[in-house]
Amino acid sequence: MREYEDTLKDIEASLGIVPGFMKALPPDVLVGDWPLMKKYVLGESKIPGKYREMIALAVAANLKCPYCELFHTGTAKLHGASDDELKEVYFLASFTTRWSAMIHAQHYDYDKFAEEFAKIGEHLSKQASS
Repeated sequence: MREYEDTLKDIEASLGIVPGFMKALPPDVLVGDWPLMKKYVLGESKIPGKYREMIALAVAANLKCPYCELFHTGTAKLHGASDDELKEVYFLASFTTRWSAMIHAQHYDYDKFAEEFAKIGEHLSKQASS
């Protein structure tokens, strides 16, 4: 399969190696997923790389995936994330999860939450424009 061989060559040119976890995927999956990974991890998109990787790190922390945590910490640093920024990501990942757990445990009414959030948003907008 020529497309698969071209994908392997592109991965090696981009990463220096073809990681074993990529070789373990079905060829059609790798051919389809590599361009997305290349664009959204190594390339440019609407969200700057540093922020994409910090978002991915927060998700990885909540998934409790050591592979993703290692990868996204490293790529965030490659994109210029400082240790202080990463410390804040660690906190924010836990903070969002904690508040989510508290709201879910209450079985808080979603429509009421949305209504209250709209009021908070209006208030914050007024404060920001003052």
